[in-house]
Amino acid sequence: MGTTAAERLRRSGIQPSTQRLAVAEYVLETDAHPSAEQVWDEVKARVPTISRATVYNTLNLLVRKGLLRPLQLAEGRVGFDPNIEPHHHFIDEATGLVHDVPWDALEVRRVEALRGLEVREYQVILRGRRGKARAG
Repeated sequence: MGTTAAERLRRSGIQPSTQRLAVAEYVLETDAHPSAEQVWDEVKARVPTISRATVYNTLNLLVRKGLLRPLQLAEGRVGFDPNIEPHHHFIDEATGLVHDVPWDALEVRRVEALRGLEVREYQVILRGRRGKARAG
């Protein structure tokens, strides 16, 4: 049986209030890489009294505690990703959906050889359209 959102919050030192739990239950389980506004829209359907500020504050708290990572998807658009393991992303330009790409599906070489840069982390964001699966 998997770990519940409440257990994950407690383990991270976060008191699981009703509103925090509602945010966590959605954002820690989705694969949609939602923006803060999308999280608010989704959560307020279940908890109508939740404020936008509470959603933003909870998302920031989850990021600080290492349960989520912010993902700059485009200029001015940040999504939140519960998959904190190294991986890449593919953005389908036809649908706007963001898909995880396994880390080992791509080869990025010689990052450590970049002069004058101290790279803390990196990922590849691919953009295009999903095609039909190729046979063979």
